[in-house]
Amino acid sequence: MVFYRGQRQQLCWLVVVVATMTMFGTSILAFAPSPLAYTSSCSSISSSSGSCTSKASLPLPLPLTTTRTSLFSDLDGSSSSLSDVTGMEEEEELLLMEGQSPSDEWEMDCYSRPVVVNGKKLWEVLVTDSNGSFRYRKRLPSNQVNSKTVRKTLEDLFERSEIEVQPTIIRFFRGAMFNMINIALSEIEVTSKPSRCTFALSQWLEDRHRNAYPKMEGYRSSMVGGGGIASFLDVRTPVKLPDALRGEQYAFVSLPLAEFLPGGDITEDNVGVGRLCPVDTTIPGDTFVQGVVILTRRAKALASWLSGTEVVCLSCDLRKRQLVMETDIDTTFLMARLDDFQRTEGAAFEEGKDSLDGLHFISVQKDEDDDPAGFWLLRQIPVDI
Repeated sequence: MVFYRGQRQQLCWLVVVVATMTMFGTSILAFAPSPLAYTSSCSSISSSSGSCTSKASLPLPLPLTTTRTSLFSDLDGSSSSLSDVTGMEEEEELLLMEGQSPSDEWEMDCYSRPVVVNGKKLWEVLVTDSNGSFRYRKRLPSNQVNSKTVRKTLEDLFERSEIEVQPTIIRFFRGAMFNMINIALSEIEVTSKPSRCTFALSQWLEDRHRNAYPKMEGYRSSMVGGGGIASFLDVRTPVKLPDALRGEQYAFVSLPLAEFLPGGDITEDNVGVGRLCPVDTTIPGDTFVQGVVILTRRAKALASWLSGTEVVCLSCDLRKRQLVMETDIDTTFLMARLDDFQRTEGAAFEEGKDSLDGLHFISVQKDEDDDPAGFWLLRQIPVDI
């Protein structure tokens, strides 16, 4: 049975029925990948050897090409010391990234960093778009961290001549800053979306935590993640999916990373209402990306609902034996309960995610022969950024 048929190469991925998954007390069929679908030397998720991919750190996506304002340049690690900075004066930088098309969907963060200058925390506003076509950073004095300053910072950025596309949507992921950022965005003509689908921003933050902040004078490793963990990490009971949105069948499957790379068969043109997060092109194309296929007669309705709820990731809670879907900033939905066999598959799913820094996918289809009504390539963002 065909899981996904590429438009260009007619590439087929086969699945076979292997188990029964219980969802809210209801027995439903689950699918798993057939060994015939895996011709790579890489082990499939059912292999006793587990995932054969090694965990890779995501590098900068593309080289920096133009520096419009460079008062404090640290992205390449060549000039990241604060020793020449006195006080907490505002400093900003706007970098354009080579080869990336501008997007009207932006991502932003305003938060303190693990650096202390003159006895005060370093606060920054970071802004990029969903394609990572630009990176804007502005340092804020700690006594000016408020909605008015954030709004003015964004409005000034909108007026920069280097900004080719104005935003229609701005996402922010940090629950601790929800009120301040939400107020700031409410006074601007954009749609505010509290969401952890800030994949380009997350990649940038990870790079700064690896290559920028530790090299700064006043860096405090004890401040990394301390007090900055967003509210979505709170332990809570997943919400039951509405009856009309439950899938009848689920499958743990995988696809080679090459399908998502330039020249691959999965593009923004054939993912329905879904979306694709940025991919590290340095990872070998024959590495397998783990995913879950949802087969349902209500594929369009479910895909549209997932699109509207800002689906972030899927995760398997092996202790509770649950397949959980996470959305927006802090909402979780119970998708299915796992028996012993699916728990083993879920462990392989999580291992595969971990080996690719959280990369995985969801596909919603009417049946195994149908094109996806929605396909999401996702990345579970780290908790310590």
